Amino acid sequence: MERSYQRRLSQGFGARLRGKRVVCLDIPDNYVFMQPELVALLEKRVGPHLRG
Repeated sequence: MERSYQRRLSQGFGARLRGKRVVCLDIPDNYVFMQPELVALLEKRVGPHLRG
């Protein structure tokens, strides 16, 4: 994750994120909302990080 994004998360949600893990999914920002390829990529990358 880029340092600028880490900094923005810390500034906006610092207290709420303390002690929590933030995961970078390394998904480029070149998809449109709900694009099927994006949804498939999210399911693939997020799945291992969810408890269920």
